[in-house]
Amino acid sequence: MSTSRLESFSDGVLAVAATLLVLNVTVPIVGRHETLAHALGNRWHIYLAYAVSFITIGIIWINHHVVFSRLRIADHAILMLNLLLLLWVALIPFATSLMTEYLRKGHGQHLAAAVYAGMFLLMSISFATLNWFILFRRTGLLRAKLSFDERRRIIMRFVSGIVPYAVAAGLAPVSPYITLAICGAIAAFYALPIAAGLPRGSEG
Repeated sequence: MSTSRLESFSDGVLAVAATLLVLNVTVPIVGRHETLAHALGNRWHIYLAYAVSFITIGIIWINHHVVFSRLRIADHAILMLNLLLLLWVALIPFATSLMTEYLRKGHGQHLAAAVYAGMFLLMSISFATLNWFILFRRTGLLRAKLSFDERRRIIMRFVSGIVPYAVAAGLAPVSPYITLAICGAIAAFYALPIAAGLPRGSEG
């Protein structure tokens, strides 16, 4: 299959997932003895989780294009690994809604945070596996030959995101706020040009 068809389908899933996030951002109901500013400020966790999830999906979209721009065609195994990645991406809006709903409640907040970080962890593992498979098991499908050192450098950049997500999920029973902060820090880091690892003017 041509990569253009695969990317079109993937772009659609990513776009829908990013759009669904905004459904959790609703207009607050202002009480009689409350100002709009106070009501908006009380929902800071909703806006933060939205920003973290949206930026993360945006980074996935950018990196997904980079990964598949290296390929001439995609075989069945690549298609299935890509579907597995999209499965987790499509669940990010649910995990985000769960996180914001339970973060400030007296029960369920730790499990909600674990699900939120766990979803990112599974996505990160799936993305790294897909990239590893392309770079080390399907080298004949690449548009241009890459040295072993180049392929190792690329895969290490993907694998490096797995550890902090695992830490974020592991700390969910301690504090869901720490989990959200770590996920936010990961999104902020990978949003930086140096972390994206895009070649200057050649890949993007």
